[in-house]
Amino acid sequence: METAAVQKYNLDEEQEKKEIVRHYRALLRALKPRLKKGDRELVRTAFEMAADAHKEMRRKSGEPYILHPLAVAQICVEEIGLGVRSAICALLHDTVEDTEVTLEDVAREFGNEIAHIVDGLTKISTVIDSNTSTAQAENFKKILLTLADDPRVILIKLADRLHNMRTLDSMSREKQLKIASETVFIYAPLAHRLGLYNIKSEMEDLAMKYTEQQTYREIARRLKETKRERTRYINEFIKPIKEVLQEEGFNFDIFGRPKSIHSIHNKIKTKGVAFEEVYDLFAIRIILDSPIDKEKADCWKVYSIITDFYHPSPERTRDWLSNPKSNGYEALHVTVMGPQGKWVEVQIRSKRMNDYAEKGVAAHWRYKEGAQNPQQESKFDQWFTQIREILSNPDSNTLDFLADFKSNLFTEEIYVYTPKGDLKILPVNSTALDFAYAIHSAVGNKCIGAKVNYKLVPLSHKLRSGDQVEIITSNKQKPSEDWLNFVLTAKAKSKIKDALKEEKRKVAMDGKAALERKLDHMKITASQHNINELVQFYKQPSPLDLYYQIAVKNIDLKELKQFTLLGDKLEQPKPVKQPEHVPEEHVKHQIPSKKDAELIIFGESSDKIAYKLANCCRPIPGDDVFGFITASEGLKIHRTNCPNAAQLLANYGHRVVKTKWVKNREISFLTGLRIIGMDDVGVIHKITNIISGELKVNISALSIESKEGLFEGLIKVYVHDKEELDELVDRLKKLEGIQSVQRLEESQL
Repeated sequence: METAAVQKYNLDEEQEKKEIVRHYRALLRALKPRLKKGDRELVRTAFEMAADAHKEMRRKSGEPYILHPLAVAQICVEEIGLGVRSAICALLHDTVEDTEVTLEDVAREFGNEIAHIVDGLTKISTVIDSNTSTAQAENFKKILLTLADDPRVILIKLADRLHNMRTLDSMSREKQLKIASETVFIYAPLAHRLGLYNIKSEMEDLAMKYTEQQTYREIARRLKETKRERTRYINEFIKPIKEVLQEEGFNFDIFGRPKSIHSIHNKIKTKGVAFEEVYDLFAIRIILDSPIDKEKADCWKVYSIITDFYHPSPERTRDWLSNPKSNGYEALHVTVMGPQGKWVEVQIRSKRMNDYAEKGVAAHWRYKEGAQNPQQESKFDQWFTQIREILSNPDSNTLDFLADFKSNLFTEEIYVYTPKGDLKILPVNSTALDFAYAIHSAVGNKCIGAKVNYKLVPLSHKLRSGDQVEIITSNKQKPSEDWLNFVLTAKAKSKIKDALKEEKRKVAMDGKAALERKLDHMKITASQHNINELVQFYKQPSPLDLYYQIAVKNIDLKELKQFTLLGDKLEQPKPVKQPEHVPEEHVKHQIPSKKDAELIIFGESSDKIAYKLANCCRPIPGDDVFGFITASEGLKIHRTNCPNAAQLLANYGHRVVKTKWVKNREISFLTGLRIIGMDDVGVIHKITNIISGELKVNISALSIESKEGLFEGLIKVYVHDKEELDELVDRLKKLEGIQSVQRLEESQL
């Protein structure tokens, strides 16, 4: 990628023109089957408008900027399956934001529909209230709000993001981190939810390439090394199946494809296994060319042929033929025991289903015109109704809104039934109360319990796929604050919050009356200025909260006597400044001595700055890290693969500071290891001998638990840097009987 960027930079004007024309022609070729009368001219006008608007602009790699909109349009057409209008929008997606072109120009040339989509793709540039939000979060919210309106905005945005990820090499390190984290935090889950599985996998892999460089390179290297033996294995596995399928007269494609690096890494992490033990480094895919009325029966026939040769694992069989996913995904997945005792996942689907799996939403619209499976149609439309419901009530707090949206739409779903047999789709882990709100907000607000499969359960009961649920209500019931702890869906949360606000408003009115009486008694007018002064003094977020706290007797207004009255305006009492007492330990931390300066922070200057190491990931020198300016605790250093990194970088990228370790062997850092192995005599002695004896590393704590022939040990050690920790892990792994050695990820120290 980098070499390509360097080559581009060396092209002269004539060569650059040829390169641009080549890309433009490739786009027209991809659009050819879709072009109707007059479309070619429209595409040309859009291309010329964009080329002219961006003519002075260059990308970070040095290449002409117009190559980016061309590439985004190409992805929209070839990889997402969108048509002419979307290609035009993709060509224009950056013009309104970055150039002299206005939305009016776009509307005049191409009509309101295209102008509306381009507007959806234009970032919000206004100043944002930083208490509840950030510019990044607001832009995510703006994009999401267009989803119910015109999903093409999001599909073009995904194409834009995918191209940015593919060309991230020429960006600065902090830009790479910020963009990669945003991608993993919101864009990859969106691609998944919209059925674009290939794009989702590529985004996750590319993000990992920048956030966890070492691990990514290691897995990529291992995949490359094992490619030949994998290919040999796939061919051996496929051979007998292929022969029978041909004999049976099926028209099909069969091939093996490697799993994504990101999903392999997830397996290694969650299952605690080594690379060699990840059973499904690849999946076998069988795509049948069957007519729509025979698809299902043919898929089950193929399943039967495969299980004649190889034993299936019942708990790893997924039937998305009878019950397609709500985003349109249909397939039959079965995991079977292949040759040499290896588990192999086989995915069976028809050509139409495969189109859904690769093109998601776009395929849904294309097939909508032709004959369509009505069950599938209603599933998809139900899902879209659900999206509209979430989006119709965007909470004022953007970060809350995003969190709710993510928890609802980016998790797998369960299928639950009403007493009459109507199907409701809910996220995994939804409760009986979520189900009540899914029926109607009035049912939710009055819900006192439920019957699941005819058995009485509490509101907080977690539902499972296939449950039949009857809601029990009472007119005396009212939502309470703790309900928010056991609902998962955004609809339930927002309706409960609305009901609580209404309740709070009623109570607050009593407080308001009490305050007005008190002020009247003191001959003070209840003007807006005076109320605001009291809100500030009592540190309340709003007048409503002040009234509420007065009503529930948390504020008793006795401090009103300390206020002074200037004319008819209240003035707060001046606080008496106490001599500041700074704890000893804190002083030490604020002024790092020469010895403590083991991290350089590149900000305004290269001076040493006071910082803290984040407890959530406990970085040590040598780790890939970034600095994050917190609201209350100054600068915190996190690892780039910290559990919270994606969220911090995605929502608050502007607070990131570039950081880099410098060598210092004088101070040690506490970190932890989890060791699992065979419970053998003398194993503890061998472990401590390597740590303390051979490597001279100090142990802070050691706890070992044995159970049925296995032991699990937690060891806290002081190391100088990552090199020393890696050396220690390698040495421990080589001990006989040790199964795994892993660094503790979170604050288990």
